[in-house]
Amino acid sequence: MERAFAQNDLQSTLEDQYYLGRAVAANILSIYRLYTGNPALVRYLNLICQAILINSTEIALYDGCHVAVLDSTELNAFASPGGHIFITKGLVEAAVSEDMLAAVIAHELAHIKLKHGIKMIEEMRFFADMNAVADRGFEFSGNSAGAQRLAQFRSSVSAMTNTMLRNGYSQDQEFEADREAVSLMSAAGYDPDALVAVLKVLYDNRDIGGMNLNATHPSALERVVQLDRWIGAYNVPDTRRYRSPRFRTN
Repeated sequence: MERAFAQNDLQSTLEDQYYLGRAVAANILSIYRLYTGNPALVRYLNLICQAILINSTEIALYDGCHVAVLDSTELNAFASPGGHIFITKGLVEAAVSEDMLAAVIAHELAHIKLKHGIKMIEEMRFFADMNAVADRGFEFSGNSAGAQRLAQFRSSVSAMTNTMLRNGYSQDQEFEADREAVSLMSAAGYDPDALVAVLKVLYDNRDIGGMNLNATHPSALERVVQLDRWIGAYNVPDTRRYRSPRFRTN
């Protein structure tokens, strides 16, 4: 059942964001199929996600974070503001270490933490636009508040799905998410250079699509250059050898 946003103008609660995220996730699953061939792999990805979240208590979610794998050869990942993270099977298979998987998840968690999806909706003035639409519809519906909230919800779902699957976030938001991902990874003991490794894989496979790689957004190489400026600020002990055995078994 759809749940409309709270009535307090541009403000939304964590519960609002969760229901928005659920609706966005449903839209994604109308386009992609879930990969169900390896439940142990999905559990593994969720454990990586939880390891990052435990060390990042400032990430506020209504119902926790859930990672799922999409049955697609694309190299891509998506995250809804409600804590739903989708990673394509192609991107999972392209990773050669647990740290690279953690880098993908950390980048998506960074979008959630920084509220990029919610900010995108606010900046596009969907709330304000839908207010006008709903007010005009009041003459016919007899329920101004209900029509307004439902219109806001549906338009927000559409806008966020379109951004995640087609348009991508802005250049500044991608750089910001990369930088935050480095911080999240470092706090959890993961090698932040793994995000550079992921971006290089995306660049090498750019002809088949990639995580926010399109003409209006920073290229993987641009993002690597930015990351090289930030990673040096983190001194993370090299513990990768302890993670190699479990990566090989998943």
